[in-house]
Amino acid sequence: MFDELDQLLKNREVEVDLAERGVNSSLAIVAADGLRAYLRGEKERAAEDLSTVGEEIAQRIRISKTHEPS
Repeated sequence: MFDELDQLLKNREVEVDLAERGVNSSLAIVAADGLRAYLRGEKERAAEDLSTVGEEIAQRIRISKTHEPS
């Protein structure tokens, strides 16, 4: 299932659709990898991947808020 998700997230049409909604497909892939690692019991890798995704999303939110019109 994760391999199919990975291929889907790498599909150009899906990437464009996600980008239109403000979703970065590369971050989604890392998040899926983190979940996959967690389900395999690879907790350290899962924590690293999921933490990276969380930090990156939070950073992007902060940046977008600073660029919003007042």
